[in-house]
Amino acid sequence: MDLFQMETFLAVAEEKSFSRAALRLHRTQPAVSQVIGKLEAELGESLFERQTGSLTDAGEVLREYAIKLVNLRDEAGSALKELRSLHRGRLLLAANEYTCLCLLPLIHEYTRRHPNVKVEVQRSLASRIGDDVLANSVELGVLSFQPSDPQLRSVVIFRDELVCVVSPNHALAKAGTASVKELGRERFVAHNIASPQRQRVFQAFAQHRTKLPIWVELPSLDAIKRFVAMGNGVALSPKLTVASELRTGALVEVKARELNFERKLRVVYRKQTALSHTARAFLKIAEEYAVQQGDPYYFQAERVSRVGN
Repeated sequence: MDLFQMETFLAVAEEKSFSRAALRLHRTQPAVSQVIGKLEAELGESLFERQTGSLTDAGEVLREYAIKLVNLRDEAGSALKELRSLHRGRLLLAANEYTCLCLLPLIHEYTRRHPNVKVEVQRSLASRIGDDVLANSVELGVLSFQPSDPQLRSVVIFRDELVCVVSPNHALAKAGTASVKELGRERFVAHNIASPQRQRVFQAFAQHRTKLPIWVELPSLDAIKRFVAMGNGVALSPKLTVASELRTGALVEVKARELNFERKLRVVYRKQTALSHTARAFLKIAEEYAVQQGDPYYFQAERVSRVGN
């Protein structure tokens, strides 16, 4: 059985005539008769009383299911049309505590334009996001390093940097700058999860023959900046995460003269899979937002690299 047979069957049942059903379907009567004959042969049942055109008991049973099938087809078509027009659907992304922050203005704009699309950002470790995307657990992921897997495509959407921050009462706050050697004498507050960026910091200090002295490790970026603002140690934090505190003076940036850590945040997605309408709409908004707002928002596709950055 197929939907064309069901539509032909329903037309004959409603018109109670093969000839009138043929006119309604813009087909010839023999063609309609052939479809019904084939359907009856497949089912092993007569569906119509040939004298009156009324339904047999088997025809009455099939009629109920035929109506449901045709209605489901119509509902599916309407649902797909709504998806294309973004009147429904879901946008599923993965990000960590840090990378989620750059998404907030984009999500704000996205929900303003497409209020009927549900947006869900799943919190995930940066080291797992690429795998989540490849496993189809999410459609888009946000990373602060370029993925090396050739199955992933990445588009830079935000440029950030690591900044050294202290409390306003710290001795380095007045100086405003410090060398790597001077920072090596401080006590650092750091995140307790390893990352490519953390490894780059260790390498940079090592190049200046200075050990990075980690004093306290905490589980979140929010906890780190709060702890430092209380007057405890020094932290290297993404500027995006401390921008508010730098504006209010709760934290002070100390320029590290020999250190320059640019961070690019990018959206990653599967290369060989067609993106959904909701995901394509998100990328379009990200591109338009970068044009309208400018730095630090940015939109540029990356080539696959074997080295994270």
